[in-house]
Amino acid sequence: MGKFLVAGIVQRETIIKVDKIPIEYAGVTGKPDTIFMSMGGDAYNESLALEWLGNSVDFMTMIGETDSPSIINPPGCEVRLVTDYVLPRLRHTPTAAVFYDNSRRQQIFEDIKDLREREYDRNLFRDRAARAEMLVLSNANFCRPLVHMGKELRKPIAVNIREYRKEKAGYNEDFLKAADILYVSDDHLVGEPYEFVKQLAAKYRPRIVLLGQGAAGVILYDKEKNIIAHYDTVKTNEIVNTVGAGNALFSCFLHFYNKSHDSVYAVKNALLFASYKIGFMGTSNGFMTEGQISQWRNLIWRDGR
Repeated sequence: MGKFLVAGIVQRETIIKVDKIPIEYAGVTGKPDTIFMSMGGDAYNESLALEWLGNSVDFMTMIGETDSPSIINPPGCEVRLVTDYVLPRLRHTPTAAVFYDNSRRQQIFEDIKDLREREYDRNLFRDRAARAEMLVLSNANFCRPLVHMGKELRKPIAVNIREYRKEKAGYNEDFLKAADILYVSDDHLVGEPYEFVKQLAAKYRPRIVLLGQGAAGVILYDKEKNIIAHYDTVKTNEIVNTVGAGNALFSCFLHFYNKSHDSVYAVKNALLFASYKIGFMGTSNGFMTEGQISQWRNLIWRDGR
């Protein structure tokens, strides 16, 4: 069992399936089973997946001052998170509306409330970080001081910056420099993907880079193995909801990489985990077990790893 500290945003989400993105105007659209409300957010999704896979997770986030930390464990959840480090320090809990279509495209509207202006408890973070095997951070502003603490403690740091845009490079600089393992989505990526990964690796020198490419798969860079390779997606389920697929892939990769230090083995397992997850609605269910992952991996790759 691994020990992870995960820090980032939790938010109330409304997930809406549409015919296609961009959305065409219509006064009223009525379709059954197309709107789903749940808790979400990158760090929340990653915490659920890591916990499901048998790890101990300290989930560090902030919610609205009038909300109870129990909102992260709504009724019917297959996975329950410890709420000790969910701090009610915001005026309101962040919210988001996520539109997605059958082509796995997404359009997201976010309102993070006053999250940028609030700080997390640094003493609490330092105490829990000292006990963790790996720190998993999003690029939320309150995580910025945590990056430096993690480096001081010499803990492996995995960072999800979601998407890379040149105009936000300055904002993300602290996170990019600190990351031992870096996950980036190819949303809004300009240029050739392999060259982009090579440039990231040369500039920031992470140990691992994962470039999520949605339906196209993922590119893996591993400094120690001296490889940069593309892996196609696999199919284990019919697509129901692609929201959170990248978070599922990233967290499963971290789980198996922390256990094995084998990035190729970890990325194959992560592709399976994410492919199964998109067959379910909601962020807190639809997770493969390690046994299921092993069965599918041997069926598809037949290499024992």
